[in-house]
Amino acid sequence: MNDYIVFFDSGHEPTLELLGGKCASLVSMTTAGMPVPPGFAVTTAAFDHFVDGSGLRAEITACLARIDPDDVASVDRASAEIREAIESREVPDDMHGVLHTAYDELMARFSEEVPVAVRSSATAEDLPDASFAGQQDTYLWLTGYPAVSEHVRRCWASLYTSRAITYRLRNSIPEEDLSMAVAVQKMVNARVSGVAMTMDPSNGDRSKIVIDASWGVGEMVVSGQVTPDNLLLDKVMLTVVREHIGDKHAELVPDAASGSLLEREVEHERQVVRCLDDAELHAVASMAKRAEKHYGCPQDIEWALDADLPDGDNLLLLQSRPETVHSAPGATPAPATPSTSGPTGFSMSGFTSSLLAR
Repeated sequence: MNDYIVFFDSGHEPTLELLGGKCASLVSMTTAGMPVPPGFAVTTAAFDHFVDGSGLRAEITACLARIDPDDVASVDRASAEIREAIESREVPDDMHGVLHTAYDELMARFSEEVPVAVRSSATAEDLPDASFAGQQDTYLWLTGYPAVSEHVRRCWASLYTSRAITYRLRNSIPEEDLSMAVAVQKMVNARVSGVAMTMDPSNGDRSKIVIDASWGVGEMVVSGQVTPDNLLLDKVMLTVVREHIGDKHAELVPDAASGSLLEREVEHERQVVRCLDDAELHAVASMAKRAEKHYGCPQDIEWALDADLPDGDNLLLLQSRPETVHSAPGATPAPATPSTSGPTGFSMSGFTSSLLAR
């Protein structure tokens, strides 16, 4: 459309500078033929033009300059001031209608208006040497252009959460080249969702794949409200080396009437069984390997099984990012040793509630 909008399937080069980490990955995976739900990126060019054209740049710089890195309260004050300014400022005249046109084009692909997720995509996230996951915002199950427009602004503003500001200060990441893109993407009606890592995160063993899975939307797993199924697989044979069945006592499911997610109790029969059958488990592991091959390094992936799609076509890849602990420069790979204890300790804390986006 222009420099402000890039559709995932446009064939555009997946540049970090224009698309941010998340959107660059979504464009790259779509171009590679992976099953990514359709959507578009509101690019960093749009964010930069908004900040510069509305006079916000100088205000943001002044707020950040007043921060005492050792004073949490001063960080919180600056964050609140910057976020309020971004969310309330009018966009420049030449940006009016651009987002609305892109949203209408996306909706035209479906028989009726569908819910979307709006996901932050900063230029300093999802990098091999940085772990920014979860520092910016993601909003799920949004319906209608007004809600999408409002939450694109909120994603822009989340570049300046207290957590993100503090992380950048502690890691000497400059603000000068920082920018934010935003993904607007069809939601997935997730029957099961989770994450997969193409190595064992407990010891760096690259001959293994670890999969965490739970019923419904993955947000309850991310927040620690449920314990997911945890499976360790051999990467070559895709056979289960070890499995731990989590309690999975609750799930988040979409409610069409309210246009929101509702929490409901999972029946005992589903709590005590694995939420992925053998074929689904094999498909998730195979897709994780494909993502690793595509990017050339170990990956954390987010995935979901869409309840609206037929078996065999219902597995969707929501996000893939480099593993940042054992794959970091200077890290020493651990030997591939068999494990006989319980779950691997795969931490979900680095994943955002974007697990259902999609």
